[in-house]
Amino acid sequence: MKEIKLTIQINKPVSDVFVFTLDPKNTPLYVNSILEEETNEWPVKLGTIYRNRKDNSEWSEYGVIEFKENETFTLQKKDGSLLVRYAFKPIRNNKTEFEYYVKSNTEFDEYFIKGIVEKLKTVIEE
Repeated sequence: MKEIKLTIQINKPVSDVFVFTLDPKNTPLYVNSILEEETNEWPVKLGTIYRNRKDNSEWSEYGVIEFKENETFTLQKKDGSLLVRYAFKPIRNNKTEFEYYVKSNTEFDEYFIKGIVEKLKTVIEE
């Protein structure tokens, strides 16, 4: 399994960052390979299913396997090949320490993952 964990400071309160990343319509704004994302229910909770369509037109499904409001949520691909964890920690002056963790049984480009985190910071701070 290949793993990567990146941490970045975002100049927004934890609740804003949490809600933004949880909302499936925002994912294509910071993950270039995803054209569309949806959930089977709203609000999101433990067990919610996310579906996303990538640029190759294939749909993938992920289940929410961990959920703590304004702290963390974890998505796991239905076949178990990919796990993505979002973690949030408040820091002074309404800033958020955001951690993006990816664990995959396939190779991935670390620069691609870094680009996701940097783009998320840019998009949410605008």
